[in-house]
Amino acid sequence: MATSKSMHLRVFSLNCWGIRYISKHCVERFVMIGDLLSREDYDIVLLQEVWSEKDALYLKKTLSSTHPYSHHFKSGVIGSGLAVFSKHRIHDAFLYRFSVNGYPYKVQHGDWFGGKAVGMVQMKIGGLMAHIYVTHLHAEYCREKDAYLPHRVVQAWELQHFIRHTSRGADLVVVGGDFNMHPQDLGCRLLRTSTGLRDCYTETDNFDGCENGHTLIANNPFINEKELHPFEKGIRIDYILFKGSKRVEIKCESLSTTKGSCPGRAFPLSDHEALSAHLLLVPSHPGSHQGEPESSEEDTGKLAELVDLVTEARTEVKVGVHCAQQKRYGAARTGGMGLALLLLELAIAAVPWLSAAAAQHPFPRASFYLLGALCFCLLLCAVVLWLFHSTELKALQSADDHMRLAAASLQEQLRGRTPPPPQHAHGEDPTNQDACSKELRGKTPPQQHAHGEDPTNQDAGLKED
Repeated sequence: MATSKSMHLRVFSLNCWGIRYISKHCVERFVMIGDLLSREDYDIVLLQEVWSEKDALYLKKTLSSTHPYSHHFKSGVIGSGLAVFSKHRIHDAFLYRFSVNGYPYKVQHGDWFGGKAVGMVQMKIGGLMAHIYVTHLHAEYCREKDAYLPHRVVQAWELQHFIRHTSRGADLVVVGGDFNMHPQDLGCRLLRTSTGLRDCYTETDNFDGCENGHTLIANNPFINEKELHPFEKGIRIDYILFKGSKRVEIKCESLSTTKGSCPGRAFPLSDHEALSAHLLLVPSHPGSHQGEPESSEEDTGKLAELVDLVTEARTEVKVGVHCAQQKRYGAARTGGMGLALLLLELAIAAVPWLSAAAAQHPFPRASFYLLGALCFCLLLCAVVLWLFHSTELKALQSADDHMRLAAASLQEQLRGRTPPPPQHAHGEDPTNQDACSKELRGKTPPQQHAHGEDPTNQDAGLKED
């Protein structure tokens, strides 16, 4: 660090639920968010679902004096919804869009149109190179029958890949956002284990917020209790994660969440609860545990855990591959049916030209054209769906290939760290050797005679004489 003094870093994260004309009290809530952020002394603000350009510009203008540096990530049809506001100068920014993100024909969910992604900004904080990430993964609409689980697992896989490869030169890493995953879900475990990121909720010394750190609660007036089923009290799907380096140790001194409606207001900031983390940055000294490498046993245990997680992730992705293949086959079959009907229409249209008797009867042109238009639309939709599901299939297969390579590499590392069994002289088996030794110790050793004579044979010869 540039100085030997400790530093404090306050981080704020919120899913703003900023869908214009659909989200309730959207304009009023962004005014409340802007007022809160301008009053509080947050160093870094990580926002999700800032879909409207107007809302992003409003926040930028409102926070121009307190958070002069900002970046709004644009992606997809309506944008990624990700935005970062900071007191520290942003030197660089980069966005990675996830390869799979739901289905465009499920308009009621709308995740595909949002272009879910992970955004990264680089900034200097007290001489430290800080990499700050904000992300938003695909939503979980049904816990029992989660059709988007393979997509979300792939997104978590790509997220940890992106963080690992882009944070190698960072002194400080902070990740915040709406993961749409429970703490023990596969994607969350994979992200934490592979990157070494630590969860503010489990690491904090002081927590003030909703029970069990929930960020979707039944007391929020924007939440339908059916959405939380079977978790009546709420769920925790929003996170702030952090990681230090050899140069700096990070401690989470406190973490807090909002608790439903704001004081003096009839409604809260959003349908999600906001997270506020107070991080302490301490310069690393020789002998500090965070800067030292992990012991061999701990490292081996993490490798084994990571192998299991990657294998489990591959299983989920393979389920997604099978579903994508079935959907692509269904689209091809529908397209074939549409093409057959269209050719039949053309054949019917050619009949009056080939038969003089049929030409004397009136031809129902309106019905013919309507049916032909329907057949063409059916064929066109089938082709578009076939192309989309082919793209989805390729993305899932690519993720499966990457996981296979990673699993093989991890297993090789694990075998290299596992100590081989002790070797004995001449390849002897220690178990057999010990057994023989015990057997010999239980018997009286035979007496030695001159010239190696056997006493039993000698006694037998005397009796014969």
